[in-house]
Amino acid sequence: MIKRILIANRGEIAVRIINACNELGIEAISVYSKADENSVHVELADESICIGPPPAADSYLNIHAIISAAEIANVDAIHPGYGFLAENEKFARVCKACNIKFIGPDPESIALMGDKATAKKTMRELGLSVVPGSDGVVKDYEELLSISKEIGFPVMLKATAGGGGRGMRIVYSEDELMNSFNMASSEADSAFGNSGIYVEKFIENPRHIEFQVLVDSYGNCVILGERECSIQRRHQKLIEEAPSPFLTDDKRWEIIEKLQEVFSKFKYEGAGTVEFIFDRDGNYYFMEMNTRIQVEHPITEMITGIDLVQEQIKIASGEKLSFSQEDIKFSGHSIECRINAEDPETLRPTPGTINRLFIPGGFGVRVDTAAYCGWKILPYYDSLVAKLITFGNSREDAIFKMDRALSQFLISGIKTTIPLHQRILHSKAFLEGNYNTNFLNEFNR
Repeated sequence: MIKRILIANRGEIAVRIINACNELGIEAISVYSKADENSVHVELADESICIGPPPAADSYLNIHAIISAAEIANVDAIHPGYGFLAENEKFARVCKACNIKFIGPDPESIALMGDKATAKKTMRELGLSVVPGSDGVVKDYEELLSISKEIGFPVMLKATAGGGGRGMRIVYSEDELMNSFNMASSEADSAFGNSGIYVEKFIENPRHIEFQVLVDSYGNCVILGERECSIQRRHQKLIEEAPSPFLTDDKRWEIIEKLQEVFSKFKYEGAGTVEFIFDRDGNYYFMEMNTRIQVEHPITEMITGIDLVQEQIKIASGEKLSFSQEDIKFSGHSIECRINAEDPETLRPTPGTINRLFIPGGFGVRVDTAAYCGWKILPYYDSLVAKLITFGNSREDAIFKMDRALSQFLISGIKTTIPLHQRILHSKAFLEGNYNTNFLNEFNR
């Protein structure tokens, strides 16, 4: 039984994990950089340990410092949250070597899914449709050119170790290919220490829809429905909703059954998210799998009534899932807006100090945050201030609640994306559920 968990993260996700630990009777140990010494997750934890200076590379990404803190605190397990070391195979291996339970899948699964090209090949072999493209990392420009001509332009170049849009390029013609390849490789090497690039057919204006998976160590697998994630900027999500307004019940259950089949063949443990892109005809293709909790997990919790973070901890403790696929009932509709410290027009980060803050509440409104009046949004880390989540009996009800909550979310001292969220919510395309990943580009014209 896990009794003490070290949380290798910061901000709202650290607070979220502390809450889950408290409700399970587990002691939560936080780590923090010197810049975060006055943060909420430090105050709320049972114990807190400083792990280094402000830059993430010297603190939240410092495996040696985190493992040292875990050993000092004598913890049973480490929860990585999302970002930082959450999908780091080496970190998971070090935890295992130190006899500390990593709350997530085993290192082999992280490695398999962390390499996007290998993940694509694996899922194709397990029966999922994938976007046409290279079988793995392209060896050189000549191979890239040959494959691109075969599948036809436009093509998408992607970093095999990538994420967040880095190392990614859309190429519309052969004339652009070499320069784009060199730029994507260089960017991937700088961001991930891996210059590997693979290529696939670019699906224009797709929907981005992901499915939540839970698998225990006994092989029991439950798919907790989907989340629509198509409203993005620079390949990073802004608004998510569950269920997707695009999917029919028949298509939803077709994919759930297919994923059940896939995970009966694929050894996995913990929470995970399988991400798809859908073309305008409803054809879907595997894109990638995230082997961690997602930022947008609350909307799944709202429509299923299942605490995903608690389930992660229970699975890591060796417990069987207490529910089956047949027990899952999808109820109502939920929307999440990511309130970021960014200029709503340019979407550039706006670090600074919050000098006034009122957080909305009321029936059907949830806010996951670590913000408070006087809290500094630091330039070293992600710009997320809060996740504003609403739940209603219908999509229309959830939108009304979100509109009301956004108008009552009062914050000053920094610029935030709240005005942008309000504009999106009032747009005809969003209200009709008729949008895709190109929505923001068209919306801002």
